[in-house]
Amino acid sequence: MNITPNTYEYFAHKRVIFGKSLAESVKEELGHHDARKVFVISTRSLNQNTNVVAELQRALGNKLAGLFDQVVSHVPRTVGIAATEQARAVGPDLIVSIGGGSAIDTGKLVQICLAENITTTRELDEFRVVTETDGSSRVPKIQQSGVRQLVIPTTLSGAEWSHTTGSTDDERGIKDIYIQSDLAAPGILLVPEILKYTPLDIWLTSGMRGVDHAIGSLVSKNAHPFTDSTTAEGLRMLNRSLRATKKDPDKVEHRFESLIALWLASTGMMRMQYGASHGLSWHLSAVAEVAHGHCSCVLIPATLRFNKSHTRDKQSHISEILGQPGVDAADAVLDLIRTLELPEKMREVGIRREHLEKIANDAMRNLLVRNNSRPITSVDDVMEILEMAF
Repeated sequence: MNITPNTYEYFAHKRVIFGKSLAESVKEELGHHDARKVFVISTRSLNQNTNVVAELQRALGNKLAGLFDQVVSHVPRTVGIAATEQARAVGPDLIVSIGGGSAIDTGKLVQICLAENITTTRELDEFRVVTETDGSSRVPKIQQSGVRQLVIPTTLSGAEWSHTTGSTDDERGIKDIYIQSDLAAPGILLVPEILKYTPLDIWLTSGMRGVDHAIGSLVSKNAHPFTDSTTAEGLRMLNRSLRATKKDPDKVEHRFESLIALWLASTGMMRMQYGASHGLSWHLSAVAEVAHGHCSCVLIPATLRFNKSHTRDKQSHISEILGQPGVDAADAVLDLIRTLELPEKMREVGIRREHLEKIANDAMRNLLVRNNSRPITSVDDVMEILEMAF
């Protein structure tokens, strides 16, 4: 085997507690922290429509200092500032987020705002990653706040596995990325019993985001044997378990298998150059509030077709993993999307033709797009993908 020299970075995660009850998981993890004031971040639907947040509050007992449940998809800056103001008022020494990727990313943005004493949306400009038109990027230094976050995911977005967060600047119509080592959660709690509350469409849609994580690693221009092995198994498990959940939505065992599969599928996250499928999704979500999972549905096949000349052998392997040897990888992924009854084209998820020019131009300053496995050097390259996906 010809192995190209590379570097694999381990993030500041310490523990993954999986398969235990919510109360047991919280008790075990809190035993590793000298926390007296815990600030909880969740979604309004999870708080008001289920007993999950109430159960978490009971598990925290007198350590509970406050709750923010006004999370909004794609984490608008204004929501991050509002959550920070509420957190700052109670002076937390630990954050616990429970919910999907937006809840987790809101908690990460609060960590940044506390660390840098940010009080306005414009102050965030100083700390966002900036990618220039030549593809080079600048990652600003962000201070450590001393306030870490524990995460309890209820979807398959994968936000729990990274040291980054994304936040939408509504004024510019762009979703920015922020990177800081302490954004990686020291404790990740994978709790089977709470997964049943996630609506089926959200579960399956976020599952395609997990598929995107796996495929992004497998076709990455800096792929290597470790992530090739973990993400291949993650993709195989996701393919099996998502199809099973579609047939039997109430069977928690299938959902939990997907959550474990996501763990494997995310081992390349922010260590590999995922490329255009993942990068372009930030711009779809910014211009039309498209769910990240829907972005993955409409972008993965088009990006695979665009990249095929540079990733032919890797794509053959993806087809085999998906149980369809000899079939184009794009078509094998489409088969999964159609089985799950999810959208296939951008026009089905709210993207209009007049959006394409802005998406293409903005994408030229996107770190992942500019590091695609087949080089993207012009707006025309981006438009080729967008036209196939439209």
